[in-house]
Amino acid sequence: MAVVKPFRGLRPNPSVADKVAALPYDVMNREEAKKMAEGNPHSFLHVSRSEIDLADSVDPYSTEVYEKAAANLKKMAAEGIMIQDQAPRYYIYKQIMDGRAQTGLVACSSIDEYMNDIVKKHEFTRPEKEVDRINNFDYCNANTEPVFFTYRAKKEISDITNNWIQNHPPVYDFTSEDGISHIMWVMDDTGLIQELENLFKGVDYLYIADGHHRTASAVKVGLKRREENPNFTGDEDFNFVMTVIFPDEELMIMDYNRVVKDLNGNSEVEFLKKASEAFEIEAYDGEGQYKPTERHTFGMYMDGKWYKLTAKSHVIDESDIVERLDVSILQKNLLHPILGIENPRTDKRIDFVGGIRGLKELERRTQVDMKVAFALYPPSMDELFAIADIGEVMPPKSTWFEPKLRSGLFVHLL
Repeated sequence: MAVVKPFRGLRPNPSVADKVAALPYDVMNREEAKKMAEGNPHSFLHVSRSEIDLADSVDPYSTEVYEKAAANLKKMAAEGIMIQDQAPRYYIYKQIMDGRAQTGLVACSSIDEYMNDIVKKHEFTRPEKEVDRINNFDYCNANTEPVFFTYRAKKEISDITNNWIQNHPPVYDFTSEDGISHIMWVMDDTGLIQELENLFKGVDYLYIADGHHRTASAVKVGLKRREENPNFTGDEDFNFVMTVIFPDEELMIMDYNRVVKDLNGNSEVEFLKKASEAFEIEAYDGEGQYKPTERHTFGMYMDGKWYKLTAKSHVIDESDIVERLDVSILQKNLLHPILGIENPRTDKRIDFVGGIRGLKELERRTQVDMKVAFALYPPSMDELFAIADIGEVMPPKSTWFEPKLRSGLFVHLL
């Protein structure tokens, strides 16, 4: 069963919610974050990327950065930019992008369920990437950013959230600069709060859709607090992680594409000949870019031309749920053996481009700093669930979810 709890959210004063809300910390670099927050003292980037308030010479992972984040959060609360609810609440967060809506319940999930695999994972985490958010959460004494969870939709849960939306005005309703609508309601009915808590006990598993490193970081901060408080009861806030939990039927996984710096010593003719052993290769003569429309097909852009690649049957193992993923097929039969990308997590010759950027971004990268680009067909939610259910993981950079959760709309104090 899934343990889901309400919490006393620290959230923006409604008059400045659109100014506070910011993109997640990990979708921009330092320079981009500084530019995004320029002229906006209320931006939550002053908490999630507090190095923007310090000299460029300051190491972004130094103690000074995390102390600045904590000071900025306290300042926002002291000035009334952020306010805290007096009693535990659930929050309903709806996003609309290009006419498609997804509605999640903002709540807290148990760190014990993460450790006991009730919260399912589909990616490995890297300890060095966890350290930054561990420090941010620890110094701020808060989960400063939420994690994106999903579950197999349950009608009774959706009915409650939809009825609340229909019968209560939102506390926030604004459109961010990227055209995405962000609407939030505060659920303060204690009876419904208890009902939702009970309904989630009938949900077998929760799944991390996006934010594996943030989840791991929050769990480790919770464990640190337990060591500091050996008489903990399990009910303290540090035993929980702030999440936004969406029903799977409302989510869409976008493609997560690849660009590679060179052909690993091959000429274009040699590269195409080697690739043809595992893929049928056709020159694409249609308009615009070639975007894969079904599994086991790939777009490839090289030297100003698009190609359609179709995996040959002998390289597809439909009996293996991980190996049959298109990201696995491309890695195993082209990126590794031909282009020499042995470990895509660490190899500096490969980069990854989220589908939200479009295929023109792949073209641009090959003109700027890369040689060849690959467009993939995205995995499905069923594939994500099936892999997580058996304790396996997807290859790195397999899934890209949009829209991203805005940071700063809710904070969970520990």
